[in-house]
Amino acid sequence: MKFHYFFLIIITCALLSCARRGRPEGGPKDFEKPIMVKADPEFKSLYFEEDQIKIYFDEYVKLKDVNSQLIISPPLKNSPVITPLGSPSKKITIKLSDTLQENTTYTFNFAQSIVDNTEGNILDNFKYIFSTGDYIDSLKVKGGIKDAFALEMVDNPTIMLYPVNESYTDSVIYKEKPTYVGSTVDSLSWEITNIKSGTYRLIALNDVRKNYIFNPSEDRIGFYPEMISIPGDSIFDLTLFKEILPFKLVSRPKELSQGHVIIGFEGDHRDVDIKVLSSTPEDFKSFYSKNRKTDTLNYWFNHFELDSMMLEVRKDQYVDTLKIAINDDEIDSLRLELSSYGLLHLRDTLKLGSTVPMMKVDTSKFHFINKDSVKVPLKLALSDSKDRIDFYFDKETIQSYKLFIEPGAIEDIMGVQNDTIEASLKTGKVSDYCSIFLTLRNIQRFPAILELINDKGDIVAKKYATEPKEFEFRNLKPSRFMIRIIYDDNGNHKWDTGNFLQNIQPEQVYYVKTIIEAKANWEVEENILLQP
Repeated sequence: MKFHYFFLIIITCALLSCARRGRPEGGPKDFEKPIMVKADPEFKSLYFEEDQIKIYFDEYVKLKDVNSQLIISPPLKNSPVITPLGSPSKKITIKLSDTLQENTTYTFNFAQSIVDNTEGNILDNFKYIFSTGDYIDSLKVKGGIKDAFALEMVDNPTIMLYPVNESYTDSVIYKEKPTYVGSTVDSLSWEITNIKSGTYRLIALNDVRKNYIFNPSEDRIGFYPEMISIPGDSIFDLTLFKEILPFKLVSRPKELSQGHVIIGFEGDHRDVDIKVLSSTPEDFKSFYSKNRKTDTLNYWFNHFELDSMMLEVRKDQYVDTLKIAINDDEIDSLRLELSSYGLLHLRDTLKLGSTVPMMKVDTSKFHFINKDSVKVPLKLALSDSKDRIDFYFDKETIQSYKLFIEPGAIEDIMGVQNDTIEASLKTGKVSDYCSIFLTLRNIQRFPAILELINDKGDIVAKKYATEPKEFEFRNLKPSRFMIRIIYDDNGNHKWDTGNFLQNIQPEQVYYVKTIIEAKANWEVEENILLQP
């Protein structure tokens, strides 16, 4: 019996040993980046006259998004043909179809496009450089870059240098490619290498079309406010912003329903005047407003029996005329909706939204009482676009309210009136909320706008600061908060963007690194020293 047990143990061990030998084991993960072993013509060749470049690596590589990643400085008129695009290879071939400039240093920056075939290790910012002259330009500039307003930067902005000579004008960035192009080293810094000495205009673009031309309708731009001299200072910080375009219409009128036409535009719509040129009935009414979400003008009118209308749209020196063909569409019905029908937070404003402009509001038909049936003073504010009424009243904690709106209190542009509207509301208790008492030291200048942003990215409170003091934010819904400071240099109580041709930089925006966590029934005191 003992022999049988011993024999069974021997057989089991042998089987396990065989099983272990048969299990494949992988080697250590490869973290090494590909290495260029040679190039033809050689790297940093002089008197370059070839129309083809071959670059060899120590392992198989793949090209990833090379058409969008590759940055050539100076830019070529015709894009080179780069192979292979789909399959792994130890060789990259670049076929040139341009006549190269004389005595010029060319840089091919592959950014993040070269990766090894096995693990996808990126050969960061690999550059192939040559010169058509007798030397390689070696000067460089670098710096930081950020978005003017947002905390996050756009991906891969393009940094450009334009030589400043007798023929230079600022309009060159709208028409011609730059002489030198650089790229971001990481999300916050950039550099341009192999530059010859001279005076330059320094520009940054997010360059949506990847054509090295500034298209204000699509691109963000950043610029150094003065010409730069190379050699000289070599570190420059840039801020990307979106310009406000001159106003113009970009689409013809489209009728959505009877008496409702939309017109696409770009630029600043404020102070636009729309006038009817054709004859209209005596009781003709019209109104226009901007769509809250899109660059679209809503134009409303109250007579549908007309076959067509001619409109004149004017702002400053801009004038355009439009013909509206009126069809037999359905009329938009008046739909009203409150922002809340239950819990109303202490910092929230009760709003009544409308699908059609509210042309008449009879405040005597609005009734607001508390749980003791006591009338509560109520102030109504109709928005400029006439599509929203804001209700202002002194909120009490742990209180119930009832809103009653009589029929006919509201009349829209079509003459349609509302039906009865009723709503019950209640407020919470103080312990449901939190408060923050904030002291910021080393604010650079005043006036400044202080904004409190919750963890969803919403602005929940703001203060306008004209001097150093403690800022109180009470009755906040619990969250993790970030602080944004806008230096309101022109004192108009809002952030203003920049303008390249006018050499105006956007107003400075500063994000405080400290995150403030405040829970229900907390009072948080923060004394923060701002970094310069």
